[in-house]
Amino acid sequence: MSDERPKTAYELAMERLRKKDTESGVDERPLSAEQKAAIAEARQVHDAKVAEREILHQAALRGAGSHEEIERLNEELRRDRERLASARDRKITEIRRQESS
Repeated sequence: MSDERPKTAYELAMERLRKKDTESGVDERPLSAEQKAAIAEARQVHDAKVAEREILHQAALRGAGSHEEIERLNEELRRDRERLASARDRKITEIRRQESS
């Protein structure tokens, strides 16, 4: 035991999370190659949609005529980013729940 190095805070936290998952019945299984590819694609689609939305936002800001309009546009961008992130997370959760082939 004395020749083992001390665990890092990260390792300790991961152990606690694994224990909590085991106690709550969460099944930990590795992702298949297809699932990994689908998750990567979902993230790429999300990133592309966010980039597109930000380009449109910048164009709209250039045409904004008042401080109130700028605030409204910024709020719309924030809501759109949240919506897109939620859709991405939902898609990834669906992919993770699929059975590996």
